[in-house]
Amino acid sequence: MTEYDVLLADCPARTTLELISGSWMIVVLVGLAHGPQRYSDLQRRAGGITKKMLTQTLAKAVGSGLVVRPDRRGGAYALSALGDSLLVPLTALTTWAETHADELAEL
Repeated sequence: MTEYDVLLADCPARTTLELISGSWMIVVLVGLAHGPQRYSDLQRRAGGITKKMLTQTLAKAVGSGLVVRPDRRGGAYALSALGDSLLVPLTALTTWAETHADELAEL
């Protein structure tokens, strides 16, 4: 197994962290956690996201292999096996964020 150091600018693991830490990526991936979603349903569930940002985020997620869209004409977006493998750490992160939201808001 290759060793990575996310402190180095050219580290592939750092690039991956930058991808999933994008402003809406985690929200979109968590939104797909319970199964495939059509674009309009995902936008409705992810309050506050603009159509442009949702389109860009989904394009990045599909391009990176985290999300699949079997039918381009109105088909639902779904997590790929790779995207699904992110649910355990993302669930832990979102649970932590929800638990500590009040504390962090006070800072």
